[in-house]
Amino acid sequence: ICEFLETFRDTSNLQSRNYPASDPHVDPTEKMINCVTFLHPDTMPEQQLLKPTEWSYCDYFWADKKDPQGNGTVAGFELLLQKQLKGKQMQKEMSEFDRERIKIEEEYAKNLAKLSQNFLAAQEEGSLGKAWAQVKKSLADKAEVHLKFSTKLHSEVEKPLMNFHENFKKDMKKCDHHIADLRKQLTSRCASVEKSWKALTERQRDLEMKTQQLEIKLSNKTEEDIKKAWRKSTQAGDDLMRRVDLYNQAQSKWFEEMVTTTLELERLEVERVEMIRQHLCQHTQLRHETDMFNQSTVEPVDQLLRKVDPAKDRELWVREHKTGNIRPVDMEI
Repeated sequence: ICEFLETFRDTSNLQSRNYPASDPHVDPTEKMINCVTFLHPDTMPEQQLLKPTEWSYCDYFWADKKDPQGNGTVAGFELLLQKQLKGKQMQKEMSEFDRERIKIEEEYAKNLAKLSQNFLAAQEEGSLGKAWAQVKKSLADKAEVHLKFSTKLHSEVEKPLMNFHENFKKDMKKCDHHIADLRKQLTSRCASVEKSWKALTERQRDLEMKTQQLEIKLSNKTEEDIKKAWRKSTQAGDDLMRRVDLYNQAQSKWFEEMVTTTLELERLEVERVEMIRQHLCQHTQLRHETDMFNQSTVEPVDQLLRKVDPAKDRELWVREHKTGNIRPVDMEI
């Protein structure tokens, strides 16, 4: 991750230096979209993706997306977070599903055991009586198998899924709060730049007006008045440059954390899918052990589990939900 950031931080700086100088009369926030600075696609150099062969989250969610409900925009990171939270909920529901299955298995085992103790036809004699007794014994054996299955399903599948769910929830909260705080700071710095720009514009306008009045003899403004206006304009310009620098620092920090955090989300998503896949495989293995005569009901599940591919799933999801692959650059004056 550090190597990625260092390489593409250098690339971003080169892009900034090669980009034509801005018109000093143009508001530096004009290139911003929701307080993030982007170059126009028609003017920016070719940009290499951070992970060009992987459809990685860190390459496709820099821009914000219009809210389908019409309530403003949703940050690209928020879409990723919503996906992770949906995965967390699905995992919880899988655990609940297994819990219900365990109850059914326990109840089934209890009823089988009860039926095996039934005295119906217990007076049958001879070889037929022995065969009938074996039928009832097979019920008791089957009850024991289903009871063991429910116990293992709880300890080896349902309980680990719930434990993973709780840890996953904590990880998501950390990611959400950290990125949200950085984005708020970026918004605040953007507002500061805009305020400084307006102040500079007013100082420049005042300086130009006093200079013109002196030139055409419409005012008794002295050279000292002009120098005073010039100093105020210069101070406003220095203040703007300082605030732009602070903004760029905030955006750089947000950029780096976006890359590292989205890569971490990828890792957590792969870990979640792989963990669930392994436990579902364990589920089917327990089923095999429980019911050796009914393989056809679990074989389709085995086939689908062998085809689980987190990377392909991510590619399809990214293709459908990506918000923009143009990375932000430093604001320029």
